[in-house]
Order: sequence, then structure tokens, then C-alpha cells
Amino acid sequence: MKKVVLALVAGSIALGATACNTVKGAGRDVESVGEAADKAM
Repeated sequence: MKKVVLALVAGSIALGATACNTVKGAGRDVESVGEAADKAM
């Protein structure tokens, strides 16, 4: 289960990073992925 969550988080970070235009936006994306991972566990 942890491997699945880790894969989803990594994929979300990759997609979020490509969707961001600024460093500030990337920070928000990483933060939201972290919060989602916390909720999933």
C-alpha cells in the first residue's frame, strides 16, 4: 500500500511541476501533494 501511495505522490509531483509556471506555484503544488499523502495514510 505504501508503494502505491508513494508512486501516486511522485506522479503528482511530476505533473504538478510541469503544470507550474513559477517557483511559488511549484511550492504550492508540492505542499498540496504532501497534504494529500498525509490524508491517504
